[in-house]
Formats: sequence, C-alpha cells, structure tokens
Amino acid sequence: MENRCGWAGPEQIYFDYHDTEWGVPEYDSRALWEKLILDGFQAGLSWITILKKRDNFRTAFAGFDPNVIATWGEDEIETLLQNPGIIRHRGKIAATITNAQAWQRIEANIGFDTFMWNYVDGYPLQTTLDNRGAMPTQSELSLQISKDLKKAGFKFCGPTIVYAWMEACGLINNHPTNCPRHIPCRDMARLPAG
Repeated sequence: MENRCGWAGPEQIYFDYHDTEWGVPEYDSRALWEKLILDGFQAGLSWITILKKRDNFRTAFAGFDPNVIATWGEDEIETLLQNPGIIRHRGKIAATITNAQAWQRIEANIGFDTFMWNYVDGYPLQTTLDNRGAMPTQSELSLQISKDLKKAGFKFCGPTIVYAWMEACGLINNHPTNCPRHIPCRDMARLPAG
C-alpha cells in the first residue's frame, strides 16, 4: 500500500494492523477499554511488542472482560507475573484491575463508550496533515481526558497514552490525508447527532 503511515512497518503484523484496525472508529465500550489497557502496557515499549503478545494478553486477561478482572486480587497478579506471554509489570497488571473497577463505575453511570465519545461530540476529529507533516504525540484534549480518567480512578493513562489510544480507536483520524486509509476511516464514522 503506497503512502501508508510512516510508522506502519516493516513487519507484516504492522501492515495488517494499520490496514485493517488502526484509526477505525471503535464504539464498543469493552473494546475501547481493552485498547486503553494495551496502550498502557505499551508505555516504554514499542507497539509491535504489544501486537505480537496481544493474543497472549487476551487469554491471560479473560478476554479483557472488565467485569471479571475487577474481581481479581493478589493471587491473579502473582499468576500473571509468572506468564512469559505478556508484559510482566506489577504496576501495570495491578492498574488493569483498578482500571476495570473504574470502567465499571463509568459504565454503570453513562457507559464508557458514551463517556469517551462525548469528548469529540460523537464524531472523530480529522487530521489535515499529510505524510510530510509531523503528527503530534499528545494534545490539549488528550491531556484533559487523561486528567478525567485519573480522577475517575484510572492509572497508566497519561496524555501520550491517551492520544495514541484516541488514534487507535478512531476518536481522531490521524491517518495522513494522503494515506489510503484516511478516507475509509473517515467514512466509517457515525454521523454526528442532530
């Protein structure tokens, strides 16, 4: 695919992720949470590390069911710390449990999907940059979302993590305008209400 985003490659797993998933608007509450957790695990590492371990993560973390994970404690943390198929970081594993509990509170109140999509009025922000422009790594909006998530009880959700998550989940379509995925991702967005 010519003019693909510069970060996508050189491995096929990166190409596949870029061409089918990254930037596609995600409206499922549980899937949004899963991607936020994986972005938290990625902090300090390369994204390809997470992509290569994603199936292992899904198995180890009960399919990323926050209602299951919210009940976990020290025994589950110790088991996960012995699992070589995931990132074995005690703080990130413990934060996943805390984040599942925070997700439950938001989900019961407004819905995590609604909570997150309200930041962009239900419609993805669209980049106007092409492949020659430098994409930002955070924004005022990702800083605000990060603060709000932390206030709600989330951990490992700094503004850079949140920005990467917004890109991955299509809250911002940051495929450059000359990337072949820019228009398809734009066209997959739900129309704004009203």
